[in-house]
Amino acid sequence: MPAATSKSDLLAATEAEFAKLANLIDRVPDDLAYIKDAEDTSIKDVIAHRAHWIDLFFGWYTDGRAGKDVHFPARGYKWNDLKRYNAALRAQQSGLSWQEANVLLTEQYTRLSRFIQASSDAELYAAPMKGAKNNWTAGRWAEAAGASHFRSASKYIRTRLKDVP
Repeated sequence: MPAATSKSDLLAATEAEFAKLANLIDRVPDDLAYIKDAEDTSIKDVIAHRAHWIDLFFGWYTDGRAGKDVHFPARGYKWNDLKRYNAALRAQQSGLSWQEANVLLTEQYTRLSRFIQASSDAELYAAPMKGAKNNWTAGRWAEAAGASHFRSASKYIRTRLKDVP
């Protein structure tokens, strides 16, 4: 699916992908949400992870606009450290319940949607996001943290639901 290039396309993609994910989440039995796969990841972990990455996006965006150093993906980590980062995140979020993970995701989705609605096309797509150290716009980063992550979470949940008799 091509990346959005306008505010209206970004909002539509974000809303559509979240709606698909929310529909799948409603079909997940509570006990399945906690069962780890071969990679030591559960559906609950994936949902909490997606909420966290929206929060990371807002940190990057805010730091960049303030002229601060932006740490991608986070301070002390490089992109090639994602497995280590995600393992640390799973450990940090291990005490979250399935319900709490869902609430967190919904709150972050709402925050992201409001941000997109309040932003102009120019703010989202006219120039690279400040501090990003690449050519991605704020809109492209927002899509990566939102719609793209919702899409991959949906794919993961569909695969895990196939294991349910």
